[in-house]
Amino acid sequence: MDFTHSAAAFFLLALLFSTAKAIDPCAAQSDGSDLSVIPIYGKCSPFVPPKQDSWVDTVITMASKDPERLKYLSTLAAQKTTAVPIAPGQQVLHTANYVVRVKLGTPGQQMFMVLDTSNDAAWVPCSGCAGCSSTTFSPNASTTLGSLDCSGAQCSQVRGFSCPATGSSTCLFNQSYGGDSSLSATLVQDAITLASDVIPGFTFGCINAVSGGSIPPQGLLGLGRGPISLLSQAGPIYSGVFSYCLPSFKNYYFSGSLKLGPAGQPKSIRTTPLLRNPHRPSLYYVNLTGVSVGRIRVPIPPEQLIFDPNTGAGTIIDSGTVITRFVQPVYLAIRDEFRKQVNGPFSSLGAFDTCFAATNEAEAPAITLHFSGLSLVLPMENSLIHSSSGSLACLSMAAAPNNVNSVLNVIANLQQQNLRIMFDTINSRLGIARELCN
Repeated sequence: MDFTHSAAAFFLLALLFSTAKAIDPCAAQSDGSDLSVIPIYGKCSPFVPPKQDSWVDTVITMASKDPERLKYLSTLAAQKTTAVPIAPGQQVLHTANYVVRVKLGTPGQQMFMVLDTSNDAAWVPCSGCAGCSSTTFSPNASTTLGSLDCSGAQCSQVRGFSCPATGSSTCLFNQSYGGDSSLSATLVQDAITLASDVIPGFTFGCINAVSGGSIPPQGLLGLGRGPISLLSQAGPIYSGVFSYCLPSFKNYYFSGSLKLGPAGQPKSIRTTPLLRNPHRPSLYYVNLTGVSVGRIRVPIPPEQLIFDPNTGAGTIIDSGTVITRFVQPVYLAIRDEFRKQVNGPFSSLGAFDTCFAATNEAEAPAITLHFSGLSLVLPMENSLIHSSSGSLACLSMAAAPNNVNSVLNVIANLQQQNLRIMFDTINSRLGIARELCN
């Protein structure tokens, strides 16, 4: 090969390499206020999945942690005030299904934080943390870090805060997580960078110590609507609006997106009112009025779906629960109608109690969730899940566990995948539109 051909070949390889780099799906993006939403065990996540045979086994394992998540949500729903400290062991979170890439401090330090719509506070492991992962935020390396003492209003807004009765001191808080884990943290302020947006003076917890194995390794980002959540702290920057599109767990190579602020939201989107529980303003309640299986409206007594701020009863949209859970009587009515329309026999697989031969899948009826002003027909991939061998198809919903005194119905992330879910807290509405999130 002569020099000319060699140079041409070299140029072509360089072009291909640069193009491959340019379209790297895992490269950090700076598209306005859009962030990639990454499945916790996807290609673009730094976290290693547990050793499972397939993505279905991974989902089943994640869904097995839903009962602790529901216990946490039920505790929130029944809570009478947002300012009462919760002692270690009482606050049980469980959400590690999707992460977003953010930067904290100046210069920015990259962290992959778990996305949680039912939690307000943000927290990350900090350098020197006992029991934390190797990736931590270094407060000393940031030129914009600020401390908060107990006199600050933010301190009393964090559940589990600890302050002396008199005098001033650093604001500390303790929380339990996942049933077997706990954390202690110091409340601080620093810049947070979300895509191309920089929010100065963002309040979050700097974790000093953890115990147990359930703490999200690089922290948590709360997208609830309480006073210390990202949405509240950002104020006019995002005008109380965000949306996400969650990619399917089975698409290892793809990410979804989190859109912050009104710009770029769908122009035409169906909406239903967001309801506010004054005892627990963080949770995103909606008015679920009924459920259809195929053409049959399932007979569900209205009192089993009604929103009641005093008891916390009703239906919420949650990013941290894996499969949709209904209170026992509601789920059994839905399941029994589904079984009537599909040939059995039926078996169980993990949390799923209505599994049948995949050869009968064509008979499976669509599930429709009826909200005030909006009916959502779930795509079949959002209502059925298949065994790793492909021989079984299962209804991918379940009842609230028997050991959870739950009055909540939870629309979970498996049923939200490949949909654009928009939260407009200023106008108190939730929007849903079809979108391929991958």
